[in-house]
Amino acid sequence: MSKETILEVSGLTKAFGGLTAVKAVDLTVQRGEILGVIGPNGAGKTTFFNVIAGSLPPTSGSVRFKGNDCTGMRADRMARLGMTRTFQITSLFPALSAIDNVRAATYRHKKTGWAAAILRNRAWQDEEADVDAEAMRALEFVDLGKRAHVNAEALSYGEQRRLEIAIAIAAKPELLLLDEPAAGMNPEEGQRLVSMIKRIRDEGISILLVEHHMRVVMGVCDRVAVIDHGEKIAEGKPLDVVNDPNVVRVYLGREAVHA
Repeated sequence: MSKETILEVSGLTKAFGGLTAVKAVDLTVQRGEILGVIGPNGAGKTTFFNVIAGSLPPTSGSVRFKGNDCTGMRADRMARLGMTRTFQITSLFPALSAIDNVRAATYRHKKTGWAAAILRNRAWQDEEADVDAEAMRALEFVDLGKRAHVNAEALSYGEQRRLEIAIAIAAKPELLLLDEPAAGMNPEEGQRLVSMIKRIRDEGISILLVEHHMRVVMGVCDRVAVIDHGEKIAEGKPLDVVNDPNVVRVYLGREAVHA
C-alpha cells in the first residue's frame, strides 16, 4: 500500500536576475518519512527550503502541500496549514526566556481573542494555562525543561538549536523543515539530535532535512536527494546515494564515503 504524499514539488525554479539558484527540481515527501537534502555549499538547498516554506516566491514550478496548491503562499499561511521550519542561523528572541520563545509559537492555535485578553476572563485564563503546558511539553521533548526560564541568549549554542526545534514542534506541524540543525554541534550533541529527530517522526511529523553532517543524514533519513548547482542530481536510499559516483565526485569525496 503506497503512502500518502504530504509534499509535492514540481519543476521548482528560483532565479535572482541572471543567477538560477534552484532549477526545475522535483521532489516528494511521504507522510511519516524523513527525507534528507544534501549538496555542497552554495548548491541552492536553503533557497529551495525558502521557496517551499513561503519565505521566497518561486520563479516557476509548483508546491503542493496536503493536496493544496501552495505555490507562492506566504510563510505564515504555510504555518497555519501545518508546515513549520527552523533556520541555519538561530532565529530567537534573545531577551525572552526559553518558555516564552516557545509560547509565541502556540498562539496560532488560540481561540480566545483580544477582548478576552483585556478582560482576562476564565476562558482566557484556561487557554493561557494550556499554552504554558504545551510550551513546557515542547521544551521537555528537546530536553530543555530545566532551562525553561533561562533567557535564550544565556543558553549554549546547542541548546539554542534545540530551542528552535521546540518552537517549531510547538506549532503542531504535520511537516517540519529542518535547515542544518546539526550545524556547530559537537558529536555528542549530534547524536542527541539524531535521537530527537527520530522521536519527532514517531510523533507523526514528517521531516524534510537539509544537513551537511553525513552521520546525521545516514542515521535518520529514509531517502536522500542531492542538489548541485540548483539541480537535483540523485535521489534514493541513503547508502545508494552516498555510493553514487556522481555524488562522490561533486560532493562527498571518496574519504567521506568510507569514513
